[in-house]
Amino acid sequence: MWKTETSTKQAPKDPILGVTEAYLADENPEKINLGVGAYRDDLSKPVVLKVVRAAEEKISGKQFMEYLPIGGYKPFNEKSVKLAYGEEAQCIQDGRVAAVQSLSGTGSCRLFAEFMKRYMPGAAVYIPKPTWANHHNIFRDAQVEQKSFRYYKPETKGLDFEGLMEDLQGAAEGSVVLLHACAHNPTGVDPTPEQWQELSKLMLKKHLYPFFDMAYQGFASGDCDRDSQAIRIFLEDGHDLGCSQSYAKNMGLYGQRIGCLSMVCSNKAEGSAVESQIKAVARAMYSNPPVHGALLVDNILGTPDIKQAWFDEVKGMAERIIDMRTLLQDNLVRSGSSLEWKHVTEQIGMFCFSGISPEQVDSLAKDHSIYMTRNGRISMAGVTTKNVDRLAAALHKVTS
Repeated sequence: MWKTETSTKQAPKDPILGVTEAYLADENPEKINLGVGAYRDDLSKPVVLKVVRAAEEKISGKQFMEYLPIGGYKPFNEKSVKLAYGEEAQCIQDGRVAAVQSLSGTGSCRLFAEFMKRYMPGAAVYIPKPTWANHHNIFRDAQVEQKSFRYYKPETKGLDFEGLMEDLQGAAEGSVVLLHACAHNPTGVDPTPEQWQELSKLMLKKHLYPFFDMAYQGFASGDCDRDSQAIRIFLEDGHDLGCSQSYAKNMGLYGQRIGCLSMVCSNKAEGSAVESQIKAVARAMYSNPPVHGALLVDNILGTPDIKQAWFDEVKGMAERIIDMRTLLQDNLVRSGSSLEWKHVTEQIGMFCFSGISPEQVDSLAKDHSIYMTRNGRISMAGVTTKNVDRLAAALHKVTS
């Protein structure tokens, strides 16, 4: 007999979803939601990209609804790896890249975690502190040992590069290192190109395996090549590596759950073997991925005029986020705050790690109807020209 009252306990609420629930329950017409991890326009409305609508028209009624292969839609995979590694990347020309379509970024990471458990036995994954909270769930459920390395320095609200290098210097050979390719979540703090180069050389020397989670290509700086620069530095240095791609943010395909897991291998034969084993993992998990999102991305990346229009649209989204950072910092200064807020514009991507305390976050919610996660992470997509002055005033009040 199944006895839920004794055998199954209520799972804890997801902290981000809890923020949204509190926001929705608030009756203040001026309430602000800074917890949502999805792009919003200056009216706080969700956005469907024009290129997505154009691609929908092109594929409508022209494709069947049959199962995709286990590895997904091959043209989509091919275009995805070119977007990540570069059109002329040597690893692609050599046929050394194993790639499968995945269930967005979360699915990519989960596939890799399971592959790691099976084929990198005993290896631990080093995860930056802090990181996207779901990373811990993903590797925990795959029963992969997790270790952390220093990443964020609260005193400077920037990168703890010395701590990072020291911790990875002490990592065991064969360990996997989880790296955010750009727009680190939740801090918005990325290494400089010079720091990426130094880190690459250390990891090559220590035989550490880089696994890049790239959820924001193009969305961080507005330039897809620039946002994948870290991966390309590692490739130039001769690393084999893994990469998780998501099209949730940069194409607004959140609900399509469309992503790609790729692994650069030592040779073509190894690439083929690795891809076959990733497919074996996927077969038991979900059998095969959905078709619609793959066709959309393939059409956008494979049609030159639509692809250029996408570059323009994703640049526009990135620039709005950058503009909101400048406006927020300017308004904080005008509010009379004596605190240092330069990190607001020095960080990059959707999220700003504000540096405020959990108690100050609680005060923002209680006294000002402004909602964010308790670690002080602001979703800059929730900041608009209509609410930025009120947000700055409230931040000044709770931090004074």
